[in-house]
Amino acid sequence: MSPAVFYMKAAGKTKGFVMFIGHLPAGYLITCTLMKRLPLIARHARWAMVIGLVGAVAPDFDLFWCYLVDNGQRHHHLYPSHWPLLWFALLAATLVWAAIAKNKLPAWLGVVFCLNGIVHLLLDTLVGDIWWLMPFVNQPFALFHITAVHHPWWLNFLLHWSFLLELALVVAAIAMWCRRNAKMVNVKRVKK
Repeated sequence: MSPAVFYMKAAGKTKGFVMFIGHLPAGYLITCTLMKRLPLIARHARWAMVIGLVGAVAPDFDLFWCYLVDNGQRHHHLYPSHWPLLWFALLAATLVWAAIAKNKLPAWLGVVFCLNGIVHLLLDTLVGDIWWLMPFVNQPFALFHITAVHHPWWLNFLLHWSFLLELALVVAAIAMWCRRNAKMVNVKRVKK
C-alpha cells in the first residue's frame, strides 16, 4: 500500500492529493489574462506561457522529495514549496525587482511564475490542507474535505463535486486556447 493510500485510510479523509488536472489549465488561464494586461509579457508570450505553466505546478515539485527521499512520511503540503509565506515573499521580491530594474522582463516573468504558484495554493485549499500560516502556526486549512469511501482511492476525488471545478478549468482553458488561436489564424490571413 502506498503511503498516500495508507494516510488516507488512517485519517478517513483524502488529504494527500488535491487537484489532479486543474493546476495547468488554471495556469494557462492566469497567464493568458496577465498577457492581456501586461504588454511587455505579451511580446514574449512563449516564455511567459512556459514560466506561467511551470509556476502553476511548481508547489508540487515537493512530491519528488516527498516520495523519493522522505518516503512519503509526511504530507507534501508541509514542505516549504507549499508555504504561502514563501510564495508571497517571492512575489513581493519580484514586484520590487520589477519596479527598480532597467530590464523589467525577467522580473515580470517572475511575477507570472509567483502568481501561478499562489493560485495553485488557493486551488489546493478548496479540498485539501494548506498550512497558510507556516512556519509560524502548524495548522492546516481547507474549505472542504473529501471523505474516503471509494476504492481505489483516486475515485474519491473523481466522484467528488470539486472535480467538476477542475473540469470547468479544463473547458475554460480549451475555450481560451481556441479563441486565441482563431485570432492568430485571422491575423495571419489578413497579413497575406
